[in-house]
Amino acid sequence: MSHKTLQLDIEGMSCASCVGRVEQALLKTPGVSSASVNLATEQAQVMVDNTTAPESLLAALDKAGYPGRLHEDNNSGAAETERQEKKVQEQVALLRAFLIAAALTLPVFVLEMGSHLIPAFHHWVMQNIGQTNSWILQFVLTSLVLFGPGFRFLRVGIPALLKAAPEMNSLVALGTLSAWGYSVVVLIDAAMPGSGLLPAGTQNVYFEAAAVIVTLILLGRLLEARAKGRTGDAIKRLMGLQPKTATIERNGETIEIPLDKVQLGDLLHLRPGERVAVDGEVVSGDSYIDESMLTGEPIPVAKSVGAEVVGGSINKNGSLVFRATRIGKDTLLSRIVRMVEDAQSAKLPIQGVVDRVTAIFVPIVIVMAALTFLFWLTFGPSPALTFALINAVAVLIIACPCAMGLATPTSIMVGTGRAAELGVLFRKGDALQTLRDCQVIALDKTGTLTEGKPVLSDFLVQDGFDHDEVLQLLASVEQHSEHPIAQAIVTAAREKSLSLRETEQYETIPGMGVSASINGRKIDIGADRLITEKSISLAAVRDIADRLAGQGKSPLYAVINNQLAAVIAVADTLKTSTPDAIKAFHDLGLKVAMITGDNQRTADAIAGQIGIDDVVAGVMPDGKVAAIRKLREQYGAIAFVGDGINDAPALAEADIGIAVGTGTDIAIESSDVVLMSGDLQGVVNALAVSRATLRNIKQNLFWAFAYNAALIPVAAGVLYPATGLLLSPMLAAGAMAMSSVFVVTNALRLRRLTLTG
Repeated sequence: MSHKTLQLDIEGMSCASCVGRVEQALLKTPGVSSASVNLATEQAQVMVDNTTAPESLLAALDKAGYPGRLHEDNNSGAAETERQEKKVQEQVALLRAFLIAAALTLPVFVLEMGSHLIPAFHHWVMQNIGQTNSWILQFVLTSLVLFGPGFRFLRVGIPALLKAAPEMNSLVALGTLSAWGYSVVVLIDAAMPGSGLLPAGTQNVYFEAAAVIVTLILLGRLLEARAKGRTGDAIKRLMGLQPKTATIERNGETIEIPLDKVQLGDLLHLRPGERVAVDGEVVSGDSYIDESMLTGEPIPVAKSVGAEVVGGSINKNGSLVFRATRIGKDTLLSRIVRMVEDAQSAKLPIQGVVDRVTAIFVPIVIVMAALTFLFWLTFGPSPALTFALINAVAVLIIACPCAMGLATPTSIMVGTGRAAELGVLFRKGDALQTLRDCQVIALDKTGTLTEGKPVLSDFLVQDGFDHDEVLQLLASVEQHSEHPIAQAIVTAAREKSLSLRETEQYETIPGMGVSASINGRKIDIGADRLITEKSISLAAVRDIADRLAGQGKSPLYAVINNQLAAVIAVADTLKTSTPDAIKAFHDLGLKVAMITGDNQRTADAIAGQIGIDDVVAGVMPDGKVAAIRKLREQYGAIAFVGDGINDAPALAEADIGIAVGTGTDIAIESSDVVLMSGDLQGVVNALAVSRATLRNIKQNLFWAFAYNAALIPVAAGVLYPATGLLLSPMLAAGAMAMSSVFVVTNALRLRRLTLTG
């Protein structure tokens, strides 16, 4: 049965436990084969069979307490704008809730903590307000905080607890309600002398703890939401490249229309300084186009009739008319946005460890809090009930696993977004981790290491022959051939403005060369086999041939009327960035291999020039897969870099397939990483992003796990016997909130990652 992938936007997730609940709810839905939920993007990628309706998934989410909707793939940017507006509204709501909570909490904090810290203030409260009235005022204000701004925690956390599926909000709800409820009992006991509700010495209220916990967690949520909003800046900037309108020709008139009204085949007018609206082909005009925001290449590209233009790029100086060839979600910019979104929504293998831990983390925390309460109640000093309550609440609050859930996805979002801005597109998020683990980089030669366009590199005319005349004759013969070598000779002649002549008796000799006649002169062009067959000696040029072969070039020979006229070499020149890229690979500790169809001698010569470690030569396209398997056995995980057109099987076979494109001619489907530029330095940049992002994730995970591992025992009171120190629930709330903010802020450092090239 065939499958399809649905993308869902999900509301209400607040921690790593929520992610596990949502995934389980989706996986239990009939027809679902896999589900991947991302806390940072608040989205899910769900693979279902073609008979599964999205409504069944949305119903499962509603039942689990996390409302969702089908993600809109709206190319006009309306859906992205709506998502951004929702994030802004969420931040405004959190800011309002925090300010209200803070205003109500401040008097409670001053009344209670001020009395503890400043004896004179305590006496003033006792004389002017009275202890019971002070507690009543604290009760009213704290109740307003807890059931007003803090009700968001209770509304989600209590039902989750009742369903035996506790999550972060459940911990906050348990902690705050415990402190508030205990304080209410104290207040009732104080208002009814002799009631005996509580043991002597345990009459202390903790309204301020409940109120401050809610306020600090709201502050943490607010800071976290603002920071998370910045993790999606790359998508916003990419969407911002797209103009809202386009100028087109319709019925003999030039009119301006909304972008989504442009149709295939429309003629669009582009003035200097304007952004290209959609992908197209130039039909008139000359100009230079700045494609740096798409390719990372800073130099504007010349465009004339027949050239392709890419939506989102900027026209510099001339005016152009172009025909729309790709519109809507088929444009390159739209495909880039989708690739970035897909990568940001993906999970890395390292996330699996986090998921397994957090799936059982919250229930374990609740058990630990219960054990802490019982231990202090049984063995704690007087008043034991007070100590038991405070330490149990501290454990509940300090252990909220928000930071764990954000550690990986925020780094992926920022890392892949930053890479996309500089022309490196990770089609799959897990490619970040797999690329970092690669031990060898295998490179296709033609179009990857080299320009992919053979040029006439050597043209050595023998004595008695004129250089331009020989070149004119050879180009006249080769003009009938589509072979790259023939085209290189023809191009060289045209660059010298040499007119080509008519030929007679043109003949192709398979595997050897060509021959023809021009005005009665017999011309033969080919390899040494052809010349030797004609009994013409090559002894005089043997040294030249050996020198050319040593440079990785295959010498050809031209014979005119049975006399050797010229020695020719055509070479596919190395890209200027290739040597530096190879050095960078070696500096990163990687082995570098070259896979080519060239003969061994030519391949070894090229490899020797640029320091390649391993050469696999004489490989036909269908043999590249076997070559990659052999290299993997020898070195380990392998990344293959190819032009993405003829290399699809090899790109798919490698642990990581990297397609080197030229902006519009990229192979998306067969690769894991796409480089918008044809520059091999982009592979170095991809490696830099991969390593920096994984390093950032490890920092985040260390902070999240180390924070919980270190502070849960402190909250439980392990330091009290030796030092007399206990962790206040208020401090626990502040530390918990700041841990999430730290993780997101640390991920945002990747926005400043500088790539070369």
